[in-house]
Amino acid sequence: MKRYLVIIAAVIAIYCPLMSQTVSKTGTTAAQFLKIGIGARALGMGGAFSAVSNDATALYWNPAGVSLNKKNKIILDHQDWILDVDLDFIGGSFKTPFGTVGAAISAMHMGEMEVTTTRDPEGTGEKFSAGSIMGQLTFSRSLTDRFSFGISAKIIRESIYNSKANGFALDLGTLYNTQIPGLTMGMSISNYGTKMQMEGRDMLLQTEVDPSLESDPININANFATDSYELPLIFRFGLAYKRDLPNKLSILVAADALHPNDNTESINLGSELSFKDFLFIRSGIASLYQRDTVAGLSLGCGIKLKILNSFYYVDYTFVDMGPLGNPQKITITTSF
Repeated sequence: MKRYLVIIAAVIAIYCPLMSQTVSKTGTTAAQFLKIGIGARALGMGGAFSAVSNDATALYWNPAGVSLNKKNKIILDHQDWILDVDLDFIGGSFKTPFGTVGAAISAMHMGEMEVTTTRDPEGTGEKFSAGSIMGQLTFSRSLTDRFSFGISAKIIRESIYNSKANGFALDLGTLYNTQIPGLTMGMSISNYGTKMQMEGRDMLLQTEVDPSLESDPININANFATDSYELPLIFRFGLAYKRDLPNKLSILVAADALHPNDNTESINLGSELSFKDFLFIRSGIASLYQRDTVAGLSLGCGIKLKILNSFYYVDYTFVDMGPLGNPQKITITTSF
């Protein structure tokens, strides 16, 4: 009983101050694609994954969980996001004598669009594109049989037309397997890094220093001054509990408390029911108590297949986002 009280007290001590935030700062950070969750399994559980993170998607949710992968893993993740925007994620984790290392690339992309101006509202005949990309390296290690940590380094770039912005960020995470059987605790900080500022050929202009002077030189090269924006920093604290049930069933329930720097605090809840470690049914709800959220219920399923000496996981999830539609995600993971 004392152990339960200590854990509950820790959650209250951490989360209650977070709920006092009154200004959401929505829309004040760059690289918003970093906030889109990875992995159909995790999203099927409503994004309550910081204390689970025992598969290749730990590269995104909590780098400490990468060390829990007993085998090498590769993940291919695709999501049809809203408004014809797609997000792809490719990553892998590999065991070494010193710990587990991982690498990943994430890219958000969309089709080309017409260039329009006030003079040519129907289009100039030119095309432009916009997108974002992130490259990541991860290291994770188990310090004891109960505690592990992980760190990720990220290079981020966003571009639109002839302009771009670059950034660098770190992810930090810890996982603790408590003395209560089946109960784990996880914490992570994502996207702690530099600010991003747009620059490029689109920011160039030609002007003159003082038009009132006849001898003043004209066509002086100059640049528009653009603001710099922070990355979407997210602090996660989560608990997960797994228990075996009769008839070769097992149940996993999880909860995450989130504190972002560009929105109000929220809670994610999720569950996973598995049969013979072969068939998985998942449900969850994200962004509880978040102001003006459109996220709703998520449902998902998955299967685990063994082919020769390798395992393959195929997962699917469906998310209700109200007026923004219903994004769907398919994830394929191999373990060898």
